[in-house]
Amino acid sequence: MFFFSHATGRGARGAGSRATSVRRLAGAVALGLLTATALGACGGRAEPPPVKVAGPTPELHGTRITTPLREPDLTLTGTSGRPVNLLKATEGRLTLVYFGYTHCPDVCPTTMADLAAALRKLTPAQRARIAVVFITTDPWRDTPKVIKSWLASFDTSFIGLTGDYAKIQAAAKPLGIALERPSSTTGDYEVTHGAEVLPFGTDHRAHLIYTAGVSATDWAADLPKLLREQAATAKGGSA
Repeated sequence: MFFFSHATGRGARGAGSRATSVRRLAGAVALGLLTATALGACGGRAEPPPVKVAGPTPELHGTRITTPLREPDLTLTGTSGRPVNLLKATEGRLTLVYFGYTHCPDVCPTTMADLAAALRKLTPAQRARIAVVFITTDPWRDTPKVIKSWLASFDTSFIGLTGDYAKIQAAAKPLGIALERPSSTTGDYEVTHGAEVLPFGTDHRAHLIYTAGVSATDWAADLPKLLREQAATAKGGSA
């Protein structure tokens, strides 16, 4: 059993690149030791329950989990300033959920950029069946306006959510996403958060976890497969 987390915060571009490399290496090590080890959170306060995994999937770049994770029935504030319910806003679509923050120097913008690049490689019909949701782990700085501007630099269709930190943390915990409340929310502070992308199907379940470092090319290869898998699930397992 294991769960993931990483810490991001201040640092020059070079330091951010090195940090990303370290996280990718940590993810690779974790995937290589799935049956025997646990990867702990950076800061014990937000440690979520471990998520049981079945192991790497040769046909996909994610990791299968033994018990599917339920998509949270979560209502937060969208980039328009109005309440948005996660389930209703993404109904009928493959939904890629990521917890992060806009001041993140490395893995958050890289993940959003890779997802946006992958979506551009898909057909319009495929693209219409996918939703990307960014849930902030830094609601003190990430106002609806800030998130909207930040996401627009990647893809204007991405859904951004902010709101009460305790509510966000509670939604992340059963998903195995470690969040740690910053010791201070003034000045240039760091935020510790999990770096995974969870793909929820139309059944509102995630059957895989994607760790940090999945490239745009790999995402572009996996997304059509996930859509086909989702369609088969909706039809009761028929291809």
